Amino acid sequence: MRIIEFYLHTDPWGELSNFHPAPIHLDGQRWPTTEHYFQAAKFPGTPHAELIRLAATPDRAKQLGGDRAAPLRADWLAVRDEVMRTALRAKFTQHEQLRALLLDTADAQLVEHTVNDHYCGDGGDGSGVNRLGLLLMQVRAELS
Repeated sequence: MRIIEFYLHTDPWGELSNFHPAPIHLDGQRWPTTEHYFQAAKFPGTPHAELIRLAATPDRAKQLGGDRAAPLRADWLAVRDEVMRTALRAKFTQHEQLRALLLDTADAQLVEHTVNDHYCGDGGDGSGVNRLGLLLMQVRAELS
Protein backbone atom coordinates (compact mmCIF):
# COMPACT_ATOMS: atom_id res chain seq x y z
CA MET A 1 0.00 0.00 0.00
CA ARG A 2 1.22 3.46 -0.91
CA ILE A 3 1.80 5.76 2.08
CA ILE A 4 1.62 9.54 1.78
CA GLU A 5 3.21 11.40 4.67
CA PHE A 6 2.56 15.07 5.24
CA TYR A 7 3.10 17.64 7.95
CA LEU A 8 4.27 21.13 7.00
CA HIS A 9 1.88 22.93 4.69
CA THR A 10 4.87 24.00 2.56
CA ASP A 11 6.05 20.43 1.93
CA PRO A 12 4.80 18.00 -0.73
CA TRP A 13 1.22 17.03 0.12
CA GLY A 14 1.14 19.99 2.50
CA GLU A 15 -2.34 20.83 1.25
CA LEU A 16 -3.53 18.00 3.52
CA SER A 17 -2.25 19.90 6.56
CA ASN A 18 -4.65 21.84 8.76
CA PHE A 19 -2.22 24.74 8.44
CA HIS A 20 -2.69 24.97 4.65
CA PRO A 21 -4.16 28.40 3.82
CA ALA A 22 -7.56 27.37 2.49
CA PRO A 23 -10.31 29.48 4.06
CA ILE A 24 -13.52 27.68 4.95
CA HIS A 25 -17.01 28.94 5.67
CA LEU A 26 -18.76 27.25 8.59
CA ASP A 27 -21.23 28.36 11.24
CA GLY A 28 -21.81 31.66 9.43
CA GLN A 29 -18.12 32.60 9.73
CA ARG A 30 -15.02 32.61 7.55
CA TRP A 31 -12.12 30.64 9.01
CA PRO A 32 -8.61 31.17 7.54
CA THR A 33 -7.69 27.49 7.98
CA THR A 34 -9.15 24.29 9.37
CA GLU A 35 -6.71 24.73 12.27
CA HIS A 36 -8.43 28.00 13.21
CA TYR A 37 -11.84 26.31 13.19
CA PHE A 38 -10.64 23.29 15.16
CA GLN A 39 -8.91 25.31 17.87
CA ALA A 40 -11.80 27.78 18.26
CA ALA A 41 -14.26 24.89 18.65
CA LYS A 42 -12.68 24.20 22.03
CA PHE A 43 -14.24 27.44 23.33
CA PRO A 44 -17.64 27.85 21.59
CA GLY A 45 -19.49 31.09 22.10
CA THR A 46 -16.64 32.77 23.94
CA PRO A 47 -14.51 35.81 23.12
CA HIS A 48 -11.53 33.41 23.12
CA ALA A 49 -13.01 31.51 20.17
CA GLU A 50 -13.28 34.76 18.21
CA LEU A 51 -9.70 35.65 19.15
CA ILE A 52 -8.62 32.31 17.67
CA ARG A 53 -10.69 32.84 14.50
CA LEU A 54 -8.97 36.17 13.96
CA ALA A 55 -5.45 34.87 14.69
CA ALA A 56 -2.95 35.98 12.06
CA THR A 57 -1.58 32.48 11.46
CA PRO A 58 -2.56 28.87 12.11
CA ASP A 59 0.45 28.61 14.42
CA ARG A 60 -1.00 31.42 16.53
CA ALA A 61 -4.46 29.80 16.42
CA LYS A 62 -2.97 26.56 17.74
CA GLN A 63 -1.09 28.42 20.45
CA LEU A 64 -4.28 30.18 21.53
CA GLY A 65 -6.16 26.88 21.43
CA GLY A 66 -3.70 25.48 23.95
CA ASP A 67 -4.12 28.54 26.17
CA ARG A 68 -6.31 27.64 29.12
CA ALA A 69 -7.15 31.28 29.87
CA ALA A 70 -10.66 30.35 28.75
CA PRO A 71 -12.49 27.23 29.95
CA LEU A 72 -12.23 24.28 27.57
CA ARG A 73 -15.64 22.87 26.65
CA ALA A 74 -16.48 19.93 28.90
CA ASP A 75 -17.26 17.55 26.03
CA TRP A 76 -14.15 18.33 23.97
CA LEU A 77 -12.70 14.82 23.99
CA ALA A 78 -16.06 13.41 22.86
CA VAL A 79 -16.58 15.90 20.01
CA ARG A 80 -13.10 16.74 18.73
CA ASP A 81 -13.07 14.12 15.96
CA GLU A 82 -16.44 15.26 14.63
CA VAL A 83 -15.29 18.89 14.77
CA MET A 84 -12.25 17.96 12.69
CA ARG A 85 -14.31 15.90 10.24
CA THR A 86 -16.65 18.88 9.78
CA ALA A 87 -13.71 21.19 9.07
CA LEU A 88 -12.18 18.72 6.61
CA ARG A 89 -15.47 18.23 4.78
CA ALA A 90 -15.71 22.00 4.38
CA LYS A 91 -12.13 22.33 3.17
CA PHE A 92 -12.37 19.58 0.57
CA THR A 93 -15.83 20.52 -0.70
CA GLN A 94 -15.33 24.28 -0.79
CA HIS A 95 -12.03 24.08 -2.72
CA GLU A 96 -12.32 22.05 -5.91
CA GLN A 97 -8.54 21.87 -6.45
CA LEU A 98 -8.07 20.46 -2.93
CA ARG A 99 -10.88 17.96 -3.47
CA ALA A 100 -9.16 16.75 -6.64
CA LEU A 101 -5.85 16.46 -4.79
CA LEU A 102 -7.43 14.43 -2.00
CA LEU A 103 -9.17 12.13 -4.47
CA ASP A 104 -5.88 11.73 -6.38
CA THR A 105 -4.43 10.05 -3.29
CA ALA A 106 -6.72 7.12 -4.30
CA ASP A 107 -6.31 4.35 -1.74
CA ALA A 108 -3.03 5.58 -0.23
CA GLN A 109 -2.66 5.58 3.51
CA LEU A 110 -2.49 9.22 4.65
CA VAL A 111 -0.21 9.91 7.59
CA GLU A 112 0.43 13.13 9.44
CA HIS A 113 4.08 12.39 10.14
CA THR A 114 5.32 14.32 13.17
CA VAL A 115 6.91 13.81 16.55
CA ASN A 116 4.88 16.82 17.75
CA ASP A 117 1.54 15.04 17.96
CA HIS A 118 0.68 11.51 19.04
CA TYR A 119 -3.08 11.89 18.58
CA CYS A 120 -3.58 13.70 15.29
CA GLY A 121 -0.22 12.51 13.98
CA ASP A 122 1.85 9.35 13.99
CA GLY A 123 4.19 10.45 16.76
CA GLY A 124 7.06 10.40 14.27
CA ASP A 125 7.63 6.68 14.71
CA GLY A 126 4.21 5.21 13.92
CA SER A 127 3.21 4.90 17.58
CA GLY A 128 0.67 7.72 17.33
CA VAL A 129 -3.03 7.47 16.50
CA ASN A 130 -2.78 9.43 13.20
CA ARG A 131 -6.33 10.68 13.69
CA LEU A 132 -5.96 13.43 11.07
CA GLY A 133 -4.82 10.92 8.46
CA LEU A 134 -7.70 8.59 9.31
CA LEU A 135 -10.25 11.40 9.13
CA LEU A 136 -8.84 12.53 5.78
CA MET A 137 -9.25 9.00 4.45
CA GLN A 138 -12.85 8.95 5.70
CA VAL A 139 -13.61 12.26 3.96
CA ARG A 140 -11.90 10.96 0.80
CA ALA A 141 -14.16 7.89 0.85
CA GLU A 142 -17.24 10.11 1.27
CA LEU A 143 -16.23 12.27 -1.69
CA SER A 144 -15.31 9.45 -4.06
